[in-house]
Amino acid sequence: MLQIRIHGRGGQGAVVASQILSYAFFLQGQYAQSFPTFGAERRGAPVAAFVRASDRFIDLRCQVTQPTQVLVLSGKLAETVDVTSGLREQGLLLINSHKPEEYFRFLSDGYSIRSVDISGIALRHGLGNRTMPMVNAPILGAFARISGLLQLDCLERSLPAFIPANLEGNKAALREAWEAAESLEAQAK
Repeated sequence: MLQIRIHGRGGQGAVVASQILSYAFFLQGQYAQSFPTFGAERRGAPVAAFVRASDRFIDLRCQVTQPTQVLVLSGKLAETVDVTSGLREQGLLLINSHKPEEYFRFLSDGYSIRSVDISGIALRHGLGNRTMPMVNAPILGAFARISGLLQLDCLERSLPAFIPANLEGNKAALREAWEAAESLEAQAK
């Protein structure tokens, strides 16, 4: 079973990202679930959202404490929140940041760390603003490409159910993030 945790700040779209992701897994014929957890409910407060996907029925109903993948919607969050808590060895840690992957080695050497400037992509497509770019759709494009777990088509088809505004901008950002991640993966080889 895949267990994914998404870390973000209130207003960045972590909860919506988890819903899009679980629906995309469903469109691929898998069982899926998503749900969030909040502390103080305010814009900018740390938020975590969880996704599970499996070929079998999922009867777990608790937070994801041992994720196979972690998505971090803000690189600064990785400096203040233990985003690697419970992450399985060699698990994927995808961080939205313009800083290179080497910068995040302080988190540990036991993970597959990838860094993509998702905020820059979101802003180029009119998603959010400079202080709070909406990175939920584009980070999923990068995740799908890096992890190899999702087809781009399934992600694109799941967007309209959860993102009613600027759908074309979100699709374009999702595709651009997929391509950015693809070039990162080619460089890594």
